[in-house]
Amino acid sequence: MARSLEIVGDWWTLLIVRDAFMGVRRFDDFQEHLGIARNILASRIRRLVSFEILERQLYQVRPKRYEYVLTDSGRDLKTVLFSIKQWGDRNLYEGKEHPLSIAHKGCGAEISVDIICPKCNEVLSDNHEKLDWIAGTDMSDDDKRVYTQFRENSYFRGADSDA
Repeated sequence: MARSLEIVGDWWTLLIVRDAFMGVRRFDDFQEHLGIARNILASRIRRLVSFEILERQLYQVRPKRYEYVLTDSGRDLKTVLFSIKQWGDRNLYEGKEHPLSIAHKGCGAEISVDIICPKCNEVLSDNHEKLDWIAGTDMSDDDKRVYTQFRENSYFRGADSDA
């Protein structure tokens, strides 16, 4: 998580990605829509391009002008953005209409981001007792020590956990 947040954890970065999902592609349009300082926007876009979240595409030759479009990696951030929006809708707009909804084109229902087991398709979003942290094979010894120390008190530790 920490490595991912180093790349996309900045407030402006996620708003740039959000706007790219909404169809914004040109620097001036990002700047106008977000009200962000040009130097900060340029820095964040360069970073998103360097991590291959946005791709720079020439749209005008004289003078050279570029637009910025989401890559496959950038499009993979949709669940992150949708999860943040869903959290905000539940916790910041409690009992109020949301300023913007994301809906399924086929039926018009507002989408929901859920945690689903890929093996059995069970929805686990609201059942923390069925979730667990699993140490990766590349975890450092220091991280394993911290993981073991805090795992017993983890939010995901359920009655049938082996910790």
